[in-house]
Amino acid sequence: MKLYARLYQDFEEMYLGYAALAIIASSCWGSIAAMFILMNGHGISNMIQLFLVVAVCMGFNASVIAQLKTKIVFNSLIISLAVSTILIVVNSI
Repeated sequence: MKLYARLYQDFEEMYLGYAALAIIASSCWGSIAAMFILMNGHGISNMIQLFLVVAVCMGFNASVIAQLKTKIVFNSLIISLAVSTILIVVNSI
């Protein structure tokens, strides 16, 4: 919990810079996840995974553009990166 609090405090202090970098990071990591998903085929399970990764990354981008509270933006960034990472690991095995 200490790490989360420290990262959130830093994110809140430098919100504009971190938001721009986070959009780039989330979009790039999500596109890598999409690439791994599509490399495994085009079945219904792959399309559901692809929908999930796109929806989560777009949700994060929307939270930044809508200027939601920094806590919501930070949490959606963590969720976006976590979902993309999990799908990368699942599809690379």
